[in-house]
Amino acid sequence: MDTILTFITEHYIIPFYLIVWLVSMACYRTYFDTPLKYYPMYLMYTLLTELLGYFIKFHEEFQVVSDNKYNWYNVIIYNIYSVITFMFFYHIYWQVLKNEKHKKWVVIGAGSSLLSYVISLFFQDPFYSNLYYADLVASMVLLFNIWLYYKEKKLEFNPYPNKHNLMFWTSLGLAVFHAIFPFLIIIGYEAPKIWVNYNLRSVLWVFILFMYGTFMVGVIVHRRKAFR
Repeated sequence: MDTILTFITEHYIIPFYLIVWLVSMACYRTYFDTPLKYYPMYLMYTLLTELLGYFIKFHEEFQVVSDNKYNWYNVIIYNIYSVITFMFFYHIYWQVLKNEKHKKWVVIGAGSSLLSYVISLFFQDPFYSNLYYADLVASMVLLFNIWLYYKEKKLEFNPYPNKHNLMFWTSLGLAVFHAIFPFLIIIGYEAPKIWVNYNLRSVLWVFILFMYGTFMVGVIVHRRKAFR
């Protein structure tokens, strides 16, 4: 029991991911036919990635690097996760946006993000370091997509309030998180003393909780006719 309590208190994000996934499944009927129909799969992938990261870090039999000095390094799975997650949300915004020129910009942005990850591989080892400059590019592209979405929303009439629109809540969480996330990661690698002294890891976790909290609120209050 003490081991379980310690795990929950020190890695509370993992059970929180599980709660968000359970809520998304319970409310799935309200958005199963929207571009967010694969939302639960993404949330489960997030949960499994975090669980795998935990096992790699604290159990030697799960190590993914050959150097025993760094056998707790789990960064490679998060680099893979970042690429898949960004592409997932780019595709969603490509589906949601109506303006063809905006759709083309989403495609160009996705290509630029993938290119930034490829270029980063020449300068950073994905097994030992976050590809944080590529993450910065990808986050800026995602923020641009969100801006396009809100721009279109502002220009169109919708009789349903935004508070019942899952896409609104999803965009809110993503926008707040990705406005901060890449810079925190850069500080963690380029200025580790600041990262430690100001406990920026906890700050990052707060933003993660906020983002997934908005996802959960969104699926709870969402109404099918309000989706856009």
